[in-house]
Amino acid sequence: QVQVVESGGGLVKAGGSLSLSCAASGRSVRTYDMGWFRQAPGKDREFVASKSLTGNRLFYGDSVKGRFTISRDTANNTIYLQMNNLKPEDTAVYYCALGPTIVTTRQVKYWGQGTQVTVSS
Repeated sequence: QVQVVESGGGLVKAGGSLSLSCAASGRSVRTYDMGWFRQAPGKDREFVASKSLTGNRLFYGDSVKGRFTISRDTANNTIYLQMNNLKPEDTAVYYCALGPTIVTTRQVKYWGQGTQVTVSS
């Protein structure tokens, strides 16, 4: 059974930086793309970033492009999200995701439990 665990969330002031990590385990995890979504209270879950298993393709949501960077340690089934120049509107629960292709929620096969990121103004 696949397990997905995020870590690294916390409080940060606007303009600051934060780094998240996600470790996936299970027999099939090496066959999937991995990425990040986020969700604020009362809002839909929003795509943030993803990296393909093969081809080294990167995808970013428009709201984070140029500020966030996704990376993947394939050997250890771990992805990271480096978040720079954080804004209050980045406040959300951030979820790690695994699936054949990660861009929309319908493509996600496995979700992590989420980690809270709060950006103060």
